[in-house]
Amino acid sequence: MPEQRNIVVLGASYAGLGTAHSILKHILPRLPSDGSASYKVILVNSSSKWFVRHASPRAAASEQLIPYDKIFLDIEPGFKQYGLNFEFIEGKASAWDPTERNVSIVTAGGERVEVRYHALVLATGSKTYSPLFSASSDGHEQTRAELDAIHAKLASANNIVIVGGGPTAVETAGELGEYLNGAAGWFASRPSSPKASITVITNASKLLPQLRTSIGQQAERFLNRVGVDVRYETKVSESRSESNGKTVVVLHDGEEIETDIYIPAMGIQPLSSYVPAELKNEAGYIKQNTETLRVDAAGARVYAIGDVGEASHNSIMDIIDQTPVLTTNIRRDLLAAHKDIRANADSKDRVFKVNKTETQLVPVGRNKGVGAILGYRVPSFFVWLIKGRDFMLSGAADMIDGKKWAKEAAWKGQ
Repeated sequence: MPEQRNIVVLGASYAGLGTAHSILKHILPRLPSDGSASYKVILVNSSSKWFVRHASPRAAASEQLIPYDKIFLDIEPGFKQYGLNFEFIEGKASAWDPTERNVSIVTAGGERVEVRYHALVLATGSKTYSPLFSASSDGHEQTRAELDAIHAKLASANNIVIVGGGPTAVETAGELGEYLNGAAGWFASRPSSPKASITVITNASKLLPQLRTSIGQQAERFLNRVGVDVRYETKVSESRSESNGKTVVVLHDGEEIETDIYIPAMGIQPLSSYVPAELKNEAGYIKQNTETLRVDAAGARVYAIGDVGEASHNSIMDIIDQTPVLTTNIRRDLLAAHKDIRANADSKDRVFKVNKTETQLVPVGRNKGVGAILGYRVPSFFVWLIKGRDFMLSGAADMIDGKKWAKEAAWKGQ
């Protein structure tokens, strides 16, 4: 009887989906078939559906703009191609014992399942402070309920406060502004008959800190065109819900703003509650080798990828760059564990290097946008063409069914 060796992937968003498909396509078929071991990829996720969170700013405005069936995609059908080499568990990790090499899973039905692993990939990602922009750990129904709730509020909202100055805040403000207020006409800088007052509050001195100042200034002008104002160098101390359904936002100087809708669109929190404290830094990110992506302190063949690990700068581009690195290193480790000479085929580990060039595309409303690629500023039309017209939903199918990772050249070590 061959030994069962489970390769467990926790999380099925960008990082988990890419890793699972890459292992199944490019590693398992190349592992030794001498009958001593059999391998299976077990993918664990709190929902049976993948929430395509990069489209959430537009989805927050209206289901008419992005229907739910475009942003909540079934996970399992994309993996049927792998047959018995794959298993999906709908549930979430509640505990992890690196010594026993075991993960405790609470399934969607409430059952507690213990899963032993030969290799473990931690890809549980992060959550946003607003439930609008990340998948709920309680399942996609909860995320959908949050979207339904804001859609109902928007129907009668007269004022909206969005806190944050990064892409999520700017994109959300642009989408809500154009949906409620329309856009300025020719030779005008603001809409003629705005329905709602929308304010973006940021503690920074400019919008979009990862981009040059002039691009942030252009983003503000585009926001003005859909009736959005920006307050800089302003910190929010707290917010509190009122009995009338409104929210009071308290600023650092004591000023209070009562608003119909309050959206905290700043920062993220790593989803790492199941990880032993000694394996996390003070912010909750998993300690890892930021080049090989291994979690060396957790024992052999344990890795972290994406927002949950120290190596990430919380961007999808990081995940795309990390996936081939991780796949190469997992392959080397699995072959080495099998004492296969091919483990030495790659003379050294593949390493992840953060792309520090100015690269970010930010739609502002449905027809405008700002950004840069590899340090080169791009025109508004280009941002619309690549991202703004459908928030890149046309590529989501390739991610979930594995076509994104179909070519071995995309991950093969150099």
